[in-house]
Amino acid sequence: MANSVSARKRARQAERHRQRNASLRSHVRTRIKKVVRAIESGDKAAAEVAYKDAVPAIDRSVSQGIMHANKAARHKSRLNQHLRGMTG
Repeated sequence: MANSVSARKRARQAERHRQRNASLRSHVRTRIKKVVRAIESGDKAAAEVAYKDAVPAIDRSVSQGIMHANKAARHKSRLNQHLRGMTG
């Protein structure tokens, strides 16, 4: 356990940041899963709507330091690739 006042404060801050980061990460993962489910169900219109909803969430996670820029680009690219491969 932290002994100094500043170390205790830093521990409190770290816990708050960890919880917020976990929440934001979960939010992004949920958005990505919605796109994947729509693609798997074959509903192109729903998949496009979900993709347009997911992209800003992914970009926000990069700007907030939750996700690395390359990982975000990879997710967006692969989701878009699946979306473009859909028929109908």
